[in-house]
Amino acid sequence: MSPKEYGGNRIPFGVQLYSVRNDCAKDFPGTLAALGKMGYKGVEFADYFKRDAKTLRRMLDESGLKCCGTHIYLDDMLGDKLSGTVEFNQTLGNSFLIVRMFPSKYTVDKASWERAADLCSEVAENLKPHGMRIGYHNHETEFKSLEGGMPWEIFFKRTRKEVAIQLDTANAASAGADPVLLLKKFPGRAASIHVKGFSKSKPGALVGDDELAWKDIFRLCETTAGTEWYIVEYESDLYPPLIAVEKTLDRMRQWGKC
Repeated sequence: MSPKEYGGNRIPFGVQLYSVRNDCAKDFPGTLAALGKMGYKGVEFADYFKRDAKTLRRMLDESGLKCCGTHIYLDDMLGDKLSGTVEFNQTLGNSFLIVRMFPSKYTVDKASWERAADLCSEVAENLKPHGMRIGYHNHETEFKSLEGGMPWEIFFKRTRKEVAIQLDTANAASAGADPVLLLKKFPGRAASIHVKGFSKSKPGALVGDDELAWKDIFRLCETTAGTEWYIVEYESDLYPPLIAVEKTLDRMRQWGKC
């Protein structure tokens, strides 16, 4: 397909640092610098590698990168912990606080998922004055039948619309869900998506060598889904991590996405 068929390049690309966690552990400043040189515009944290917020912000600035999200736990945004979490992310310049997963007490049954939804809605309201949003990142369990429903729908139907969706395309597809249909389900709420390839026949395939309908995914993100960041993530060992994320960004350039 030609670049025109993949839409424009209005949405910036970041990378989830979990993809390159071993590189970060060895040389965090060097890894950030390498990502910036590749052409990435931002990074999403899953680990801070024992750095404080001011140090992280300085490293980002030096690499020409923005913070496009942090993966944290819901408990870090409840009660007395919220103010510290807000301050930390303000220093980073981050407005997307993404719940990476829920502990089992929030996922055992429908009522548990609804409780998690209500707590996230409360956090969304508390974050409003700070210009921040809470979001939730899916794995596979959200698409397994539960009491006649699907946890992903139970949760997002229950939450306030301010609770953002972070759709992980591969996690959803590996559970048998269609990312295209998921993006259509809750218009305007997929603030970021994890751009991650999925293939049944070629495990570890990069985006573009996989089976996902990227043309349709990008079209929805850029029209009705409300997406502000594409975040590349690679979790396989088919390629070295830094090579994988660079190859993915090169494919995005071929498609005219950046």
